[in-house]
Amino acid sequence: MVVRFLLGFLSVLVVCVVCNPSPLEDVVIDRYYIPKVCPREVQTGDHVRYHYNGTLTDGKQFDSSHERGTPFSGLVGVGRLITGMDRGIQGMCVNERRNITVPPHLAYGSLGAGKAIPPDATLVFDVVLLDIWNKDDQVQITTVFKPEDCKRTVQNSDFIRYHYNGTLLDGTPFESSHSKQHTYDTYVGDGSLIKGMEEGLIGMCVGERRNIIVPPFLGYGEKGHGTEIPPQASLMFDVLLVDLHNPKDDVTIENQVIPDLCKRKSVTGDYIRYHYNGTLLDGTFFDSSYSRNSTYNTYIGMGYVIPGMDKALQGVCIGEKRRITIPPHMAYGESGAGESIPGSAVLVFDIHVIDFHNPTDVVEIVSSFKPEECNETTRANDLIKYHYNCSLLDGTHLFSSNDYENPQVVVLGANKVIDGLDAGLQGMCVGERRVVIVPPHLGHGEKGARGVPGSAVLRFEVELVDFEEGVPDGYLFVWLTDLPENLFEEMDLNKDGEVPLEEFTTFIKGLVAEGKGRLKPGQDADHIIEDMFGNQDRNKDGRIVPEELKLKSAEDAERARHEEL
Repeated sequence: MVVRFLLGFLSVLVVCVVCNPSPLEDVVIDRYYIPKVCPREVQTGDHVRYHYNGTLTDGKQFDSSHERGTPFSGLVGVGRLITGMDRGIQGMCVNERRNITVPPHLAYGSLGAGKAIPPDATLVFDVVLLDIWNKDDQVQITTVFKPEDCKRTVQNSDFIRYHYNGTLLDGTPFESSHSKQHTYDTYVGDGSLIKGMEEGLIGMCVGERRNIIVPPFLGYGEKGHGTEIPPQASLMFDVLLVDLHNPKDDVTIENQVIPDLCKRKSVTGDYIRYHYNGTLLDGTFFDSSYSRNSTYNTYIGMGYVIPGMDKALQGVCIGEKRRITIPPHMAYGESGAGESIPGSAVLVFDIHVIDFHNPTDVVEIVSSFKPEECNETTRANDLIKYHYNCSLLDGTHLFSSNDYENPQVVVLGANKVIDGLDAGLQGMCVGERRVVIVPPHLGHGEKGARGVPGSAVLRFEVELVDFEEGVPDGYLFVWLTDLPENLFEEMDLNKDGEVPLEEFTTFIKGLVAEGKGRLKPGQDADHIIEDMFGNQDRNKDGRIVPEELKLKSAEDAERARHEEL
């Protein structure tokens, strides 16, 4: 229909035209709705999209784009519209509504148009402007928010994740990533996006918000897209950049806090305990060891953690803090992990290294004070008294002998303390102070103990208060002088040819008192003597006779001879 063709050219920018002459002389414009914000007005040469209802002065409708369900698109001011409409939409804003009354000589004159518009008809158009653009337009970018700390911006070949709300220029929504609850993920500069969007995303920071207006020829052009984006539609995107990386990216490390004293740095094969907070690049939290009140424990460089973390944990010091940024190809890739880590996500970890060790580590002993006179030192089987403070390597206090009234008392080599501490307490002088570092395989192992985390390296500050020399393994008593020529006669105090328990006890205690012998320390003397007596009373008749008496050293020698035979 000729009327529809001509009316279609009404889609133009927003310009305010005030016309007051009589209907027979010029167009009459009633701007009955003007948007508060009008960034652009229709000018000659602009392309416009608009809806309209066309009626005669008696109210009879002759055409309507609303009924067809398709707005009209056209070029303004170049003779493709009736003269009255060319004038009537000049100065319009997007979403502005006008009643435009066009006299016959600025419409179809004395000829009319088909059956719908009679000759010399005055026409009334109710118009709402939907879109406006010009062939000279560029992508319009408005930065709504930009983070102060912007270390990196989007460049061609980057892979980005962003949220967006997409609307037409009149505010009609056509798509939103928020409603899908999933970011739009894509490469930049490889043709995956419309040209206008690619241009609008360049230079963005993670966390930045932009409003991007894309003219049709940089969007979906004359064909539009699906049922939501009509032909020749300007597109407006509210964009939030969530993530950014490049396939060539490596792990980055920043915000390092390194202890003043760093004797050792982690290497492949070490077992490490560390705390972490994990976020996405936009700050979205996904995990924390602190919330579980438990460190993350793993071997380094052996594939037990994501490759980026494996690499970033190399060369750390105990007590060090660092921020680790890991690109997705060194993390969980396109698949992501669970509900918290989306596909293609860059991960940021703020870690604090609590401790690390190697399965080949031995006890580390550092003497902080040693008396000048140190003639006697502790060894296995000695009974020792010592004070101690026990902590983790990060300084977390665990236990202390100061929590009790008396020093700790223990027999070395008797499996009364963990192996590493036992080793650290041997070779000490009375009054000596030491720092003893015990790796977990010589401490409480992977399971830990009450108050001690699993796989924890322990730090002991120990001071030896006193010690009693012990006896060899398997012995209850040792002689400190030469043996009597006839031991039984010396033992048989009343010379009746037999030694009961009372007489045996008196004899042994006398040797100890005179410094001629030493009982096994750490146990009740009477119980030890009873055991010694029981070993010699071979027929269990409550007395020892000469035939029964035999020294342990002689028994051991005889046993060895039998084993050789």
